[in-house]
Amino acid sequence: MSTQSTASAASAAQLGWHQLDWSRIHGTVRRLQARIVKATQVGDWRRVKALQRALTRSFSGKALAVKRVTENQGKHTPGVDRAIWSVPEAKRQAIETLGRRGYRSLPLRRVHIPKANGKTRALGIPTLRDRAMQALHLLALSPVSETCADRNSYGFRPERSTADAIQQCHTVLSGRDKAQWVLEGDIKGCFDHISHDWLVSNVPMDREILRKWLKAGYVEMGRLFPTEAGTPQGGIISPTLANWALDGLEAELEARFGSKGNRRSGKNKVNLVRYADDFIITGSSKELLENEVKPMVAAFLATRGLELSQEKTRITHVAEGFDFLGQTVRKFRMAIIITPSKKNVQAFKTKVKSIFAEQRTAKQETLILKLNPVVRGWANYHRTVNASKTFAAIDAWLWQKTWQWARRRHPNKSAGWTKVKYFGRIGARNWVFASRTTDSDGGRKFRSLVQASDTKIRRYTKIKGEANPFDPQWETYFEDRLGLKMQGSVAGRRKLLNLWWRQDKRCEVCGEPITTETGWHVHHRVPREQGGSDAQCNLALLHPNCHRQLHANGWKLEAGSL
Repeated sequence: MSTQSTASAASAAQLGWHQLDWSRIHGTVRRLQARIVKATQVGDWRRVKALQRALTRSFSGKALAVKRVTENQGKHTPGVDRAIWSVPEAKRQAIETLGRRGYRSLPLRRVHIPKANGKTRALGIPTLRDRAMQALHLLALSPVSETCADRNSYGFRPERSTADAIQQCHTVLSGRDKAQWVLEGDIKGCFDHISHDWLVSNVPMDREILRKWLKAGYVEMGRLFPTEAGTPQGGIISPTLANWALDGLEAELEARFGSKGNRRSGKNKVNLVRYADDFIITGSSKELLENEVKPMVAAFLATRGLELSQEKTRITHVAEGFDFLGQTVRKFRMAIIITPSKKNVQAFKTKVKSIFAEQRTAKQETLILKLNPVVRGWANYHRTVNASKTFAAIDAWLWQKTWQWARRRHPNKSAGWTKVKYFGRIGARNWVFASRTTDSDGGRKFRSLVQASDTKIRRYTKIKGEANPFDPQWETYFEDRLGLKMQGSVAGRRKLLNLWWRQDKRCEVCGEPITTETGWHVHHRVPREQGGSDAQCNLALLHPNCHRQLHANGWKLEAGSL
């Protein structure tokens, strides 16, 4: 690190938690991560190691790690030491504890959560200090893992989602000349059985720290148990470690069966789509998948201490269809049709039924407030597939449930009385389950139950396989995707509209109006690798050509010029 950056870190060390310059901290970390990406791309692993060491020892990296673990959903969940960093003074002091010298990982606190199949999943909860150390080293490992990851791996990776995996399924299966057979793969207890020796030998990070995490053990019912294999579900860095163990399978398949555009690939039609430990592999025949691909995958996993689940791994023809990530993928008359799976729909109904049971005596408004996020979230998850008929069926089912809920509350009242009390007309829609309330001005307003069919089906654009959110060269690409994401959500559209109005409907580069005909791009005033965020004050709407011109010439927009 330079003398200037060392001096700024020393000055930051004297500040309180609320006085820290988070923009500068994010910028310092992002610049180091961008340098790690560049060193990884050219294979300079000594440089990678040196930069990782600089990041994990920097004040900015430590501060960002503490910020993450004290602002996420688990911030109030303690480990075995029962310590919580809930006040600014504790957070500030925690930064100073994240040193390598003398560090010792404490055992995890084990809890069990139920799974859909009736079994339970064991979660290991580290202490806050161990979580912060994991978050710190993850800052240094993520740029490497993203640069080296399989192109078609989508689970637990920034800027990627299940929608990308589903769209890739459509890409590799849709068409007259595409694969007709699919190997549905599932790894048996992936997080519980990954070889510790393999991880320590192959993951490019501080090996001593990694070994301490893996061998920390766990406490259950007051007893300490050792851990001989696996990485705990509940650790911040665990998903990245699991991804690292599984990355490389796509390269091995391409080496043996051919890559995209290769003659062997055209014959074998072998393609991998993976989300965490769930994956599919396409093939031209059942025999190819059974006799060549499956044994190869098993051998790949065995070196990492893993094996395929025999009960969940099977080979299916696309005409029969298969379930993947809550969707059913099936070929019908040469077209790939993707719909919400029956199992996923049933799980949604079970959750909704439990809410109705819990809110049997609650106010109508309370019931609506409980149901709306669940319905909206489920519909948003399926909005990129052929879900219109399923949405309509769910709306009809929800109406039946609300009617039963209302009638049960007033068994001695007529159906007409119940309709007037609990259902109303909003716009062109009748029989809307809505509560009537009074606003601050004394006027009447409605709080209505959302319908799944209110969520419009939208075509999803899959992320490019080589796109790297830590590489500055992809800055404009991710800005474009941010614009598309904002257009695809109600809150995002409001954000776009606010930006448009605040800029007086004009492009900040050329000063000309922005219209639907001209189009627009979303631009970060302070680039993300320099600590810029997606906050509205850091965004600007520009004409597409002005946006390209700005990046090509290296121009800058003044931060907060709106």
